[in-house]
Amino acid sequence: MSPKKSDQQQIPAHENHDKVINQTTVTTTATTAHAPGTAASAEIDEPKTKEERLEHMRHSCAHILAQAIMEMFPDAKLAIGPTVENGFYYDVDVPRTLIPEDLPLLEEKMRRIAKEKQTFHRLEEPIDKAIEFLKAQNDPYKVELAEDLAKAGERTLSFYENRDKDGRMTFWDLCRGGHTPTTGEVGAFKLHKIAGAYWRGDENRKMLQRIYGLCFETKDELNAYLKMMEEAKKRDHRKLGAELEIFTFSEKVGPGLPLWLPNGAVLIEELEKLAKEAEFKAGYKRVRTPLITKENLFIQSGHLPYYKDSMYAPMKIDNEDYYIKPMNCPFHHECYLASPKSYRDLPLRLAEYGTCHRYEDSGSLFGLMRVRAMQMNDAHIYCTEEQFEKEFLDVIQMYLDHFKLLGIEKYVMRLSLHAKEGLGKKYVDEPELWLKTEEMVRKVMKKANVPTVEVENEAAFYGPKIDVEVWSAIGREFTLATNQVDFAVPKRFEMTYIDADGQQKTPICIHRAPLSTHERLIGFLIEHFAGAFPTWLAPVQVKIIPVADTHHLFARNLQAELAEKMVRVEIDDSHDSLGKRIRNAEMMKIPYMLVVGDKELDGGDFAVRRYGQKEQKTLSREQFFGQLLEEIKTRALN
Repeated sequence: MSPKKSDQQQIPAHENHDKVINQTTVTTTATTAHAPGTAASAEIDEPKTKEERLEHMRHSCAHILAQAIMEMFPDAKLAIGPTVENGFYYDVDVPRTLIPEDLPLLEEKMRRIAKEKQTFHRLEEPIDKAIEFLKAQNDPYKVELAEDLAKAGERTLSFYENRDKDGRMTFWDLCRGGHTPTTGEVGAFKLHKIAGAYWRGDENRKMLQRIYGLCFETKDELNAYLKMMEEAKKRDHRKLGAELEIFTFSEKVGPGLPLWLPNGAVLIEELEKLAKEAEFKAGYKRVRTPLITKENLFIQSGHLPYYKDSMYAPMKIDNEDYYIKPMNCPFHHECYLASPKSYRDLPLRLAEYGTCHRYEDSGSLFGLMRVRAMQMNDAHIYCTEEQFEKEFLDVIQMYLDHFKLLGIEKYVMRLSLHAKEGLGKKYVDEPELWLKTEEMVRKVMKKANVPTVEVENEAAFYGPKIDVEVWSAIGREFTLATNQVDFAVPKRFEMTYIDADGQQKTPICIHRAPLSTHERLIGFLIEHFAGAFPTWLAPVQVKIIPVADTHHLFARNLQAELAEKMVRVEIDDSHDSLGKRIRNAEMMKIPYMLVVGDKELDGGDFAVRRYGQKEQKTLSREQFFGQLLEEIKTRALN
């Protein structure tokens, strides 16, 4: 990672600020002059749902934060302040670096403003006059945003003005709305973080300071979220990943390129074993493909025009450009083409844990959740239109089986659709096929009877897709897996099969990754299990701790016996005290700990310590072995 310009967290440079403009609170720095506009109206759009009501609360909190900032820093220049998930933020240009101690001071001012129950009033002004006014107020950030809105065709701009109980204006915003009727109806809020943010997400422009806030309808909801955040800090996969020696990063290797340590390699191998078993039972065939390819393969697939910015730069070999692969699909298509196909060969399911590399912006890299090197639980199913429903349903069922095994109880599947305006640009220009395949997926999801929501303009360039959102044990949301329909690329590759009627037809391709990538899945599982993995998945399943030197030989024989049964077992025969060795095993969250002494040496029962349980159990050798091996065999949740 490049060194930060300050000790604040840096916001990804690619963040789409232009998208935010249309919903933002763009606050002026003036507090003395009235906002321009026609007669002010106290009418506020009445929210129709809880989501809209919460959106208005959070939007109003951003407005109140801006007012508090200007009271504390009269020379500040305010930029944008939109709502975000669980709250709001405000980007500000202030004369000094903000510190954590500033947050309670700003929050105190916000609470005073809320207590005063100042009313919000909406005003409108022709856009050219509004821009003139903003220029007169020396508001460079708002002027730029207003001018962009003018270029986009906006004819008027709306302002929101605050008034106290005596009707005097206290503050105003350049803002689309909506707001709560008064500042006293914004629910429960708290400022919680300061970060750095380049203006308009452009790293070549000024670094502003971003103040984040939380907002919920009730104090109980806010407190519950704060408790979840505190627990999330303890479960942070970056922190636990280092403590449990699962993965590391090296500047010598490069950002976003994880190095898997022995414990991490165990997790990978166990998850890959799980996937291969499930896919074998479902009739998948495994393939292996290279890491690089000629440029023409990605031109033919269509990936280069759509994903070139996310691909590593080409390398020149034998006067041809070669690319490191960012996805496996085109290679699997070539495997399909290796021999002629008939309808009897379909469905053909080709699977591979293929290693891919994508050039993610450095500002967006985040532990294992956003990396540049990844191993994907990838497969492509080539089928007829008649086979599509069953194949898609079977993939959904595979998701559900994996979720049950991993203790994932809350999930939702997002059906991502195309947008008409993106045809030919963001999406292949096949409007009729888009509608047809989207309806095919919609029908399957209804039949699967799983929680599903539809979202527009998030499809893959070649067809609709299902993105799977899951929640961890503490309620954190993750995008984990995908299931995509491809009606376009098989035609580009001239992939065909001979149908029962003797006609040559093009198969449908389903891209699926139920276990996501090793990187994202393990990052999720670290947080989901708080590093205390089920026995079958744990890097070390049993730790043997001999009480004294006289017990070392017995411990080594026991280790060999367990290892013979493919149990991952270690001995701690260091010179540390017994108590410290027990604590070390607990810190590494090892499922089973056996402290062996004279009693065990004489053939007595084992004193078994189970991670997470206060009291140890006494089990015979046969009972312990049976329980341990059953947990591993059935992949039981602890």
